[in-house]
Amino acid sequence: LATGPRQNNSIFYEIRTYDIKPSKMKDFVEMVNKYFHLRTAHSELVGFWSAELGAMNKVVHIWKYDNFAHRTAVRHALANDKDWQGKFISPALPLIEKQHNEVAYLVPWCQLGKPPKEGGVYEWVTFQMKPGGPALWGEAFQAAINAHINTGYTKLIGVFHTEYGLLNTVHVLWWNESPDHRAAGRHSAHEDARVVAAVRDSVRFLESQKNVLLIPLQCSPLK
Repeated sequence: LATGPRQNNSIFYEIRTYDIKPSKMKDFVEMVNKYFHLRTAHSELVGFWSAELGAMNKVVHIWKYDNFAHRTAVRHALANDKDWQGKFISPALPLIEKQHNEVAYLVPWCQLGKPPKEGGVYEWVTFQMKPGGPALWGEAFQAAINAHINTGYTKLIGVFHTEYGLLNTVHVLWWNESPDHRAAGRHSAHEDARVVAAVRDSVRFLESQKNVLLIPLQCSPLK
């Protein structure tokens, strides 16, 4: 999707994934909840989650930027923020095993959504598509997403395509009331002829996929 049309503005999203040392996960989450207001004073946080199923000791957070110059200015300000560096970065870095980031745009046919209420769970699904971009598989992928939306069991929050990172990667963020509600909805979707047909068409362009069940942290705007 990175080679196809995107939104008319220059807004993009930085997706950060951190692997936390297993014995330090509780400490890291406590630090985030206590000090992350220092970070969000500089730029907009979309959401911050910890992995519950599909991965362990992992956190995912998404940041919104107006453009690349905006991100550069924010990173410069953070480097010079003594409170942020001293109270969070210095003590937090020893708790982190690995960091990974991607830059992504929302797909042109998707706007960033919000859940109908707080207290649910999020599913982060990553699709690695065949090279070729939307000219090859964009229409079939959109049809598969819409088929799931039309079942009504889940809420679409956002569909992101990578600009920096592993290309031809699409991340889809869903919201469900609970893991059991998702399981029941998935069971019904697998028996829905519209979903089956749309998925069968789109998987021709799929190389791999994986998913993680995410729980929002206290500091997360998306809860």
